[in-house]
Amino acid sequence: MEFETRAIHEGQEPDPATGAIITPIYQTSTYVQDAVGEHKGYDYSRVANPTRTALQEALASLEGADHGIAFSSGLGATTTLMHLVDPGQRVVLIADVYGGVYRMTSQVYEPKGYLFDYVPADEFPNLRDHLDDNTRMVWIESPSNPLLNVVDIRAAAEAAHDAGAIVVVDNTFATPYLQQPLSLGADVVVHSTTKYLGGHSDTVGGFAATNDPTIAERLYFLQKSLGAVPGPFDCWLVLRGIKTLAVRMRQHCENAMAVALWLERHGNVERVLYPGLPSHPSHTIAAHQMRDFGGMVSFLAESEQHAIDLVARTKLFQLAESLGGVESLIEVPAKMTHASTASAPFAAPRNLVRLSVGIEAVQDLIADLEHALAPAAVRSSSS
Repeated sequence: MEFETRAIHEGQEPDPATGAIITPIYQTSTYVQDAVGEHKGYDYSRVANPTRTALQEALASLEGADHGIAFSSGLGATTTLMHLVDPGQRVVLIADVYGGVYRMTSQVYEPKGYLFDYVPADEFPNLRDHLDDNTRMVWIESPSNPLLNVVDIRAAAEAAHDAGAIVVVDNTFATPYLQQPLSLGADVVVHSTTKYLGGHSDTVGGFAATNDPTIAERLYFLQKSLGAVPGPFDCWLVLRGIKTLAVRMRQHCENAMAVALWLERHGNVERVLYPGLPSHPSHTIAAHQMRDFGGMVSFLAESEQHAIDLVARTKLFQLAESLGGVESLIEVPAKMTHASTASAPFAAPRNLVRLSVGIEAVQDLIADLEHALAPAAVRSSSS
């Protein structure tokens, strides 16, 4: 079956008890057992829940995975994956990693003896030089947050596997509709389902998928044992969201490309970062491994103050953290989502503005940005 069909049907058969076409919300903590030690597959909802099972099967199918594990948040998934590494072992991460991940690695795990190295995206062609026998994991975001760097996943996976390391790819920005890292050689793919998979800014969740049965068995054990599991209603919201993922992503991509092209021509923008632009240094790689280029656009304003001022002037682009909803959002990463990287050598540029381009009419979005970017005299005369 094609992607769009699987998003609606995989793991989501009509309820056998009632015939309900939509997967029920099994809002229960426990289940009646037939006898001591005998049950019908469910005994306690931290361990498993039918709504969560449906979500895990559906998302695994979309990623082309044999195994899927849902979590209470993207960072819940990340925390669990870090338990695949022991203190004293190395993890190599793309340098412009999400600020929440950097906060976790630098402030939670490093004090416990874990070793982390951060490799700039333009150094990934030389990834082998950054690996050693103690490297257990390579962590990639592609496209990355917030600089929208793109990594050749297949080449990185080959280098990591030769060094005996596993590869985890955060696929949140691309979604399985645009990119499938497991087919490119990654061992694990991870998502914040809060973002595009949910798609409506009304739930928080995470997900990991793999084709490796040993990794899957360990993740299922950690999911149960650490307890970072999503509630059934959050699972239901993500199930609802993925039914329209394909059509939403097509519109996100179309709008983002139009916005990026418009920004690239604007005199008050220093530089536009979007993999769909031929000017992007990794445009060729993105075109090869992605179906389209996503709904995220970043750009450099003239100065930090200019960035702060313009995000306060947009009306349709709402000033908020997060991304991937149907509505458009705008932020200054250095002051918001990536404030925790302020002291890092790879800190987000202070004049960087990040857009999550929604699915509104693109002419309205461009008009909103035009007003925000215009000089004060022009804004005054037009108001």
